Amino acid sequence: MQRPPDTAAAATLPLRPRRRLLPATGRVLSAVIEVPRRDRYALAGVIIYAIFILVAVFADRLVTHDPLEMLFTPDYELARNLAPDGTFWLGTTYSGRDIFSQLVMGSRSALIVGLTAALSVVSIGTVVGLVSGFFGGWADTILMRLADIALGIPFLPFVIVLAAFLEPSQWNVVFGIALLLWPNTARVIRAQVMSLRERAFVEAARVTGAGPWHILFVHIAPNVLALSFLYASVAVGWAILTEASISFLGFGPSDTVSWGYMLQDAYASQALGRGQFYWFVPPGLCIVAVVVAGFLISRGYEEVMFPKLKG
Repeated sequence: MQRPPDTAAAATLPLRPRRRLLPATGRVLSAVIEVPRRDRYALAGVIIYAIFILVAVFADRLVTHDPLEMLFTPDYELARNLAPDGTFWLGTTYSGRDIFSQLVMGSRSALIVGLTAALSVVSIGTVVGLVSGFFGGWADTILMRLADIALGIPFLPFVIVLAAFLEPSQWNVVFGIALLLWPNTARVIRAQVMSLRERAFVEAARVTGAGPWHILFVHIAPNVLALSFLYASVAVGWAILTEASISFLGFGPSDTVSWGYMLQDAYASQALGRGQFYWFVPPGLCIVAVVVAGFLISRGYEEVMFPKLKG
């Protein structure tokens, strides 16, 4: 039988560098990327978002006229309420503006508001959920009470009042959305973190001497990225819908073309009474498509969030 090694000699041996005990985040991220390739709902949502992003990026090249310019006919008359033709693909408004150019340029405004608001909402909600769920105690109490207050404030009236008191701007709409929509993400992330903090890999990280913030953002945070991505996809649609509602009610900026601005202009000009469906139907369909795309993506990612639903 071999003699056990001398403990004193073993103590003099060089220590191996400590390995960072990371969870299987690669598997989670790869699953997030693979879902659109395997799920038709998520793929449809991603395709819709990709189309609108491409239109927004190349909007300057796709427009045929300045969307706010008042156009005139060759007879020097205002090009008012013209039907779609080869020159004006979706006709013109009551003020003589090209509807197609407004629709294309409105996609840029919608995507700016949607992506910025979604990033703000998910960033705030994820950080709050991580801190609240991991540390608990007084931090959890304060953050969750703030979440209760935000959830108790009527969303659309608050954004309207905020836009009315401040200068009409898309960034004020984003600010209002970020203030009130983060609790939904924070509560779900918090529940997930409260489960993850009891896992074996977190305890192993503590044993190796990792600090709480290191454990939180290196070991736990990557495991909730899929949830954050899910809520971001839904928040994009809600942000665009909110901006359209604010603009339709007349509290949006008057110097920026958006889909809500188009609907408000069509309503004020009584486009429905004149049968100008080519004026208000396209922006309405675009708003519906973007909102539906967010829910299609969330439907496709259910199997990543809840593996038991597979099959």
